[in-house]
Amino acid sequence: MSTDLQSLTLEEQASLLSGRDFWTTKPLPQHGVPAIVLTDGPHGVRLQGGNADHLGINDSVHATCFPPAVAIGSSWNPDASSRMGAAVAAEARALGVNVVLGPGVNIKRSPLCGRNFEYYSEDPYLSGVLGADFVKALQSVGVGASVKHFAANNQETDRMRVSADVDERTLREIYLPAFERVVKEAAPATVMCSYNKINGVYSSENPWLLTDLLRSEWGYQGAVVSDWGAVSNRVAALRAGMDLEMPGSGGDTDQQIIDAVRRGELDPNTVAEAARRVLQLTELHTAPAGELNIDASHDLARELAEESAVLLRNEDDALPLQTNARVAVIGGFATTPRFQGGGSSHINPTKIDVPLEALRSHPDARQVEFAEGFPVSGDGTVDDVLLMEAVSVARGSDVAVIFAGLAEADESEGFDRENLNLPADQIAVIQAVSAAAPQTVVVLSHGGVVSLEPWHDGVDAILDGFLLGQAGGSALANLLYGSTNPSGHLAETIPLRLADIPSYLNFPGEQGHVRYGEGVMVGYRHHTTLNSPVRYPFGHGLSYTTFSTDHVEVTVLDDVTAEVAVTITNTGTRAGKHVVQVYVATETGPVRRPARELRAFAKIGLDSGESTTITLQLDRRSFAYWDITEHDWVVAPGDYTVQIGASAHTVVAEQTITLLGEERMQPLTLDSTVGEWFSHPAVGPAIMQGMAASMTEEQQAQAAQQQDQLRMVESMPMRQFLSFTGDMFPSSALESLMELSRANLSVPA
Repeated sequence: MSTDLQSLTLEEQASLLSGRDFWTTKPLPQHGVPAIVLTDGPHGVRLQGGNADHLGINDSVHATCFPPAVAIGSSWNPDASSRMGAAVAAEARALGVNVVLGPGVNIKRSPLCGRNFEYYSEDPYLSGVLGADFVKALQSVGVGASVKHFAANNQETDRMRVSADVDERTLREIYLPAFERVVKEAAPATVMCSYNKINGVYSSENPWLLTDLLRSEWGYQGAVVSDWGAVSNRVAALRAGMDLEMPGSGGDTDQQIIDAVRRGELDPNTVAEAARRVLQLTELHTAPAGELNIDASHDLARELAEESAVLLRNEDDALPLQTNARVAVIGGFATTPRFQGGGSSHINPTKIDVPLEALRSHPDARQVEFAEGFPVSGDGTVDDVLLMEAVSVARGSDVAVIFAGLAEADESEGFDRENLNLPADQIAVIQAVSAAAPQTVVVLSHGGVVSLEPWHDGVDAILDGFLLGQAGGSALANLLYGSTNPSGHLAETIPLRLADIPSYLNFPGEQGHVRYGEGVMVGYRHHTTLNSPVRYPFGHGLSYTTFSTDHVEVTVLDDVTAEVAVTITNTGTRAGKHVVQVYVATETGPVRRPARELRAFAKIGLDSGESTTITLQLDRRSFAYWDITEHDWVVAPGDYTVQIGASAHTVVAEQTITLLGEERMQPLTLDSTVGEWFSHPAVGPAIMQGMAASMTEEQQAQAAQQQDQLRMVESMPMRQFLSFTGDMFPSSALESLMELSRANLSVPA
């Protein structure tokens, strides 16, 4: 940062803290400070020309539309996330953009969230790893990232005002770890605070969130930028640690800052520090660099799409399509593809691969007929003419491929969905065609999870594309014909019923509040812990080849860490990619733990017959829970089972280890329970010895016989218990025992 902050007046410092307009900051040409351009992302550059709008109504300049996060999440491939980050940054530089607003690492708490297409997963570890790699790659090219939306932004309903009421452990274990990983590993140029409140306090005005946690605890050095229009009290937000307000306010909020300083209500050092952080952004590139390589970016978009689609079902090897097969392509999505979400991340693509055209031009295609069956943007009403045409074409084929899904109007930023169903006309066509065709394949395009009921059992194969970006059409053709082997795995659970999801009774809230009543039991954590059935579990994904887990060896490295070595063999006839999923299961500690939690993963490519051994690290956090009494992460001593999963529901190998852990003890007081006193590893034995020394042999025998009755008073605070015991425990002895507990706050297991 070349500009001397001390040379800036209060007015100039304040001017840096809000936008000049919708997408740029204010320059200070007299000090050599340029304007910074921020644009929406993260799966492409949405640089608007002419009059700007945040909702994507007006066109933006052409840029590559890469697969959105919903697809990259199902790739389970950090390298895919990195390659996309670098490519987006290259296009941003070519277009003169300094900061790309992304990635979004919010957790998919409910499949109904209208913006789930912008987020990676229901799991914080998977989201954090992919998000951190995206940011590192993006910023390595010289473009700043803006990890968003910080924090607990998991719905669109009433998003500007709703209070996400979340307990401390749930925040720490589910909704904050992805942000923490991105901040600590990738140092994003900016963090974007969300619209919503957290436990009654707006994110933009939350000093615990923006200062105590983000900066003091996590060590973040960059700037905090508001989501567009998220600031309701500029001075309170600045005081809390929110640096850059976007978009601009025409100088009104700058004046509020100046007036607050002059009234003595705002420390001028707070203004200066925020201005310093915004000035750091000017170290990013300030002029366009390079040119758009449209063809190369499009090829990359196709490769990433192929990496991300998930083969859910494949009965009797319906896929890949045979080279001599007569194929009936059905559904409006085959000619009008849905490949991205709606709202602020809507990219104006450089080109679009149409699935029907890609199938017909594929080198293995012989005969491909088409029937619309249903329109993309219909109202769900069955068109009997289109239906009968689809059945007729399907009946004359060897296999029918139905392209179904949700239209952009069905899911978008700004509103949540009301159900998980496909439109009624699509369901009718799927059922009628599957009854007529020898084999039926369904290809899905959608941003949020859709229900596969009631048609699932009637079709032979399901290829879930989610949203695959502008090259999705050619990617799907390659996957359907087997030119590319599917390797995607679900990054979120597909439930049997909407009522089965853990947030069902607490989404989207009421009267300005949404209670996160499911706690840490989000997504697969809920389903595996309750052993409740799902249609397809987190981590599920099929391939045209097969893999075996041949050997697992877990090595304890110290009291709180371990590493796992896994040998994988491609036992099929094709080359393919396999995702190694490592989960940890335990019942140790004073809190209820999920049945298992994802703690490591890797995606590996193997030729037919090839084997490889990979080693994955399990750090302290892999075994820790958040302790609300310690306000810290704790690894409880005890047994931990390291599991290799084909999915969150299917364990293929496991090994149990014992960790010494960290025995954390709270100091005893008279408000501690009798059970806590007697179970304390240092105080308990001292009490028992003292009691035994003061008893006769007959009294000791009676006490042993009455042991079960003591359970009735275990939950009684010692203060109340003493009123029943007279002088059995002299106050001097109690003081000595409490001092002993304070001297033994950490007791080796």
